[in-house]
Amino acid sequence: MRELLVKACQEAMPGSTVAGAKNAEAGLELCRNLQPDVIILDLALPDRDGLDTLDDLLAACRGTKIIGISGYTDEFTLHRAIHSKLHGFVDKNEQTIDQLAEAIHAVRGGERYLSPAARRARQSQRNDPVAFDKILSLREQDLLRLFGRGLSNEEIAAAVNLSELTVRNHRCRTMAKLGLRTSAELIRYALEKGFTRADTAGRQDHRAG
Repeated sequence: MRELLVKACQEAMPGSTVAGAKNAEAGLELCRNLQPDVIILDLALPDRDGLDTLDDLLAACRGTKIIGISGYTDEFTLHRAIHSKLHGFVDKNEQTIDQLAEAIHAVRGGERYLSPAARRARQSQRNDPVAFDKILSLREQDLLRLFGRGLSNEEIAAAVNLSELTVRNHRCRTMAKLGLRTSAELIRYALEKGFTRADTAGRQDHRAG
C-alpha cells in the first residue's frame, strides 16, 4: 500500500521528490531529513496512532501540510480528524490519483480538504441528534475507547489514574446517555462508532466489568 501511495504521489505531483516510511518512528526521521512540503499520514500506523504523531511531525517540519488518510470513515475517526491539526483528510477506500492531487493542491494553497466520503459522513453526523459528540463529554469519549476494549473498571482506573469508583460512575453515565444496558452493548457501540477496533476488543471483551 505504501509503495502504491508513493507512485500515486509521483503521478499526482510530477517532478516531486517522494519517499515513504513504514512506521511513525521512521517517518519522523525521514521528515526531519527531507523537510517535505506535504506529508501523507496514515492514521493507523503499526507502532503509533497516526493522529498522536501530529505534534511531533509539525515540530520536526515547520510549515509542512499534513493530509491524513484512513480506511475508516466511522464517526469517531472522522471526529478526531476534523478536530485535529490535519490540513486534509482523504478516505483511503475512495482515493484516486486525481483526488489525491486535488487534496495536495488544496492544502498547499492554504485550504483545508475533506474527501467526498468524509464530507458525507460529517454531514450525516451533524444531522444526527444523538451523535456521540452531542451527548458525551470529552472525558466520556476518552473512556469509551477503553470501555470498548472490554477492560475492567479496575484496569481502566490504573491506566488513566482515576479511582475505580470514578470509572464505574463514568461507565454508568455513559451507558445511560446512550440507552445501553450491558457492557456487551457498550463494546458493540464502541466498535460500530470506531472508538475501538475488533482486534483489540476481541481479545478483551470477556473481561468487561
